[in-house]
Formats: sequence, C-alpha cells, structure tokens
Amino acid sequence: MNYDDRTPVLVGVATAAQRCDDPSDASEAVGLMAQALVAAADDAGATGLLSRLDQVRATKGTWGYTDPARWVADAAGAAQARSYLADVGILQTAVMGDTAAAIASGAADVVAVVGGEAKYRGLRASITGIDAPDTDQGRAEPDEFVTPRGMIISRAEIDTGLVMATHHYAMIENARRFADGQTIDEHRDEVAGLWARFAQVAAANPDAWFRDGLSAEAIATPANGNRMLAWPYTKWHNSQWNVDQAAALIFCSAGTARALGISTDRWVFPWAAAESNHMVPVTERSEPHRSPGFAHAGRALGDHLSMAPNEADHVDLYSCFPIAVRTQAMELGLRRDRNLTVTGGMTWAGGPLNNYVIQAAAKLAQVLRADPGSTGLLTSISGMITKQGASMWSSAPPTQPFANLDVTGAVAAELRPKPYRTGDGEQAAVVSYTVIWGREGPERAVAIGEFPDGARTLAVSSVPDVMAAAIVEEFCGRSIIVSADGSFAPID
Repeated sequence: MNYDDRTPVLVGVATAAQRCDDPSDASEAVGLMAQALVAAADDAGATGLLSRLDQVRATKGTWGYTDPARWVADAAGAAQARSYLADVGILQTAVMGDTAAAIASGAADVVAVVGGEAKYRGLRASITGIDAPDTDQGRAEPDEFVTPRGMIISRAEIDTGLVMATHHYAMIENARRFADGQTIDEHRDEVAGLWARFAQVAAANPDAWFRDGLSAEAIATPANGNRMLAWPYTKWHNSQWNVDQAAALIFCSAGTARALGISTDRWVFPWAAAESNHMVPVTERSEPHRSPGFAHAGRALGDHLSMAPNEADHVDLYSCFPIAVRTQAMELGLRRDRNLTVTGGMTWAGGPLNNYVIQAAAKLAQVLRADPGSTGLLTSISGMITKQGASMWSSAPPTQPFANLDVTGAVAAELRPKPYRTGDGEQAAVVSYTVIWGREGPERAVAIGEFPDGARTLAVSSVPDVMAAAIVEEFCGRSIIVSADGSFAPID
C-alpha cells in the first residue's frame, strides 16, 4: 500500500525497570528513562536514530527534575535534540498525538517520547535510611514546557478535604452503581471481578510489577494488608505508583524509517488521536458517572477512520481505578466481557504517575507487531476522568492521513457545570458519596448533595452510625439535611 514519506510511524519501543532493595544500587528515574531510550533505538534496529533525534519529549513525574529530557538526551548520546516537558495535567495522548502531527507536517522528523518513575527506590531509601538523591539540575529549563490551564479539583472540593484521587473516583464509582440499579453486593462483585481479570493479564505479562493474580474475593476484602481507602475501594482497587519503571517510544517519518533500513515488521502506525480538555469538577457534573469527552473522542475517531472504537482488535484503557475503565468502556461502546488491557493495568502492571500510557503504548506496539494487520485502541485520562484522550494504532499502514482531533468544544457545549453553593439547614438529595478511611478506620462520610434548585453542595459527617450505615445501605438518592457548618444528617 502506498503512503506518504511524511506518514508518522512508531519504530522503536522499550521499557526499563528495576527492583533493588538497596536504593544505592538503583538508578534514578532519568537513568531509567535513558536506558529505555537506548533500548528503543536497539528495538528499531537502528542506533543511528539517536543521532537523528530532533526532540526528546518527557512527561512530568513526581520527581523534581526541571529538564529531564535534556538529561536523558545527553545520556543517550543525543545532545543535538531539543528538550520538551509536559506538565502533569497534559494528556499523554496529546504528547504522542502532537508528536505524530509534527512529523506529518514536517516540523520534526525523529522524536522520542519518554517518561518514568523511581518511587520504589525512594520508598526503599525511606525504609532503610540509605540516601538516594536525585540529580539536581539547578535552574535548567527545557526548550519547551507545556502546562495545563484551569483547576482539576474545585476550591470547594479542596476545602472539604477531597484532595486524593481515591476520594473522587470512589464517588464516581458509587454514582455508577446507583445509575445501574445495582445492589451494593452486586456492584462489589462486578468491580472485583473486573480487577481480577486485569490481575490475570498482569500475571502473564513479564513486565508487570505485581504478578500474583489476586482473586476477586481477595481484591474486595479489606484484610491481609488490603485496607479500605475510600469506600468501596480497597488498596488493590487503586493504581500502585511505588514502582521503578520507565518507557521510551521513538517516532519518525516513514521516509526516514526506509532510509535508515528499519524493517517494516517494526513499524506501528498511529492512525488518529482525539482529546478533550474541557474541565468540570466531579461535584459539578450533571451525571458524575458519565464522560461525554470519551463519547465524543470515540465518535471523532470513528468518523475519521470509518471504524468504531469497539472494532479495535486490542485495547488498553487507562486504568487508575475500576470506574475509569468502566466509564470508558460504556462511553466508547466496548463490551464488558472483552479484554480491556494489554498490560494488566495500573494496579498490577504498575502505575507510574504520568507515564503509564507510554508504558502501555510500548506493550501495545509489541502486541500489534505480533499480530500483523491488527488494530489497537489506547486511552488516557488526566485528573478525575476530567480530560479524556483516545488513539488508534495499527501494524497496518493507514488509509488516510494521521489526524489529531480536538473535541474540547463539542464537550464544552454538552457538559455544563452545575452551580455550587453551601446550605443552611436545607434538604438535598445525595448525588453520590463515599466514606474515607484512615489508618485506624473510617474518618468521615462525604456526600455530593443537590438542592431542589439544582445547585450542588458538599457535606460531611463523622458520626459513627452514619458512616457505618453508608457502607451497607444505598445513600445515593437519599435525602439529607445540610447544615451551615458543612455537615449533613440523613433524613430517616
């Protein structure tokens, strides 16, 4: 099949990982990224790619590096490459989609995308007392630094103590249970069953961080170190970020891939990417369990490719929490019984904060190469399903030029935030809620309430009987009284 020399193609992929009990034996995060980049060039069978790099793009992690891409480029022998840093809040779909678009337009020819974490190294340093510092880059700045706009969490959510992703995703999960008309037990079993299937995929993935293949019962039961965090989520429902993992992807134009003699069995084509950057806090969403951004992204991909997302042969959905997967599957029209991950997901394969999608892209590329002509759907999320990204890939050449599709405007036209205000002895209906746990047990129940005028509010209860009831009875749809001090009491 004929295609233009400027067609973007992914030619080299690699991951790097370590699990050193002595942190002094472990590489820091940028070291892992550099290892992955060199290995990605080897994977392409063209080490000359490194000397041709126009840019190294890095995604921001939990570390404090100010210009990690420069460090990685220099360490990999690509000193000529410009450095780029995408802050947390920039979709990883956007980083990869912009890379493909730059190659297609001729603005760049060879670009690497890297990311990584070494939080396990940091954890071991804390446990052992052995110093394991990161490189101090001083006042170094990247050639390009991309930052998001707006706040993912509202001021009211912060003031109420809803600052952890676990809290927000648990709220979304409980809203979905109520919308689906499930009992608490039915919902618990469905969520645990989904995560157990992800665990089985990770058990067969040699690159996964946890390969124990836990059962649904073990995942759902708060015992044996699997403590409750925010009901209904236990530790094993959550993304695990104490990992030492990095990944690198090398993109180039088809013309350059040919000129360098890169075998076509290494080529994977990005067909299209779609993203929405419209942000509405969880509390203010009309239907917290829905995500119009994914519905619009899926339709945009389908319209461009004449192929619906559910037709992809392989899928990896962003998997920070079960409801993230469940929401994406619903909005993208994916069957519940199909495999929704190629890695095992962020609980089991590993969830390096702002790098998981790059890790998953490397694995998806390997899967597509092993299944010639197949297609793969890869998604990303920023925030609390706040921003949405989806991309389609294939080991087969595209039949149309690459498209980088922005559906932000369409999503903004549909998803308008609900007004927010506090109450003063007023009645409200519970839209969703969670019970937040500390080390010693449940600490507070937090509810999103909706007043009769349609305005939303947040209210808290630390009454033991209320917290105990909230995890065995359905509180969604229930009436509460919201007091001026921000507390609530159920109406019996």
